[in-house]
Amino acid sequence: MLEKIIQQTTCFNEHSKRQLECHKTECRNWMACPSKLNCAVIGAANETEHTLQEIGNIFGVTRMRICQIEKVLLSEISSNADIKMTR
Repeated sequence: MLEKIIQQTTCFNEHSKRQLECHKTECRNWMACPSKLNCAVIGAANETEHTLQEIGNIFGVTRMRICQIEKVLLSEISSNADIKMTR
């Protein structure tokens, strides 16, 4: 039975509250990880740390690819912090 759409809430709030897996594969936050209810937002809100291998398994890429992405992001964060400090 379908429930009524709840106004002024988010999909991931409702899935988290009800502990239901999301099945909207077209959602940009969807990931194939039932333990995180298939939601990247719910997974990120979880405060546990994960290894690069675990993250790679969640997203279907290698540990090395996650390491490459991490390096790029850390570099961008660092350069953005430098720009803000010079202002």
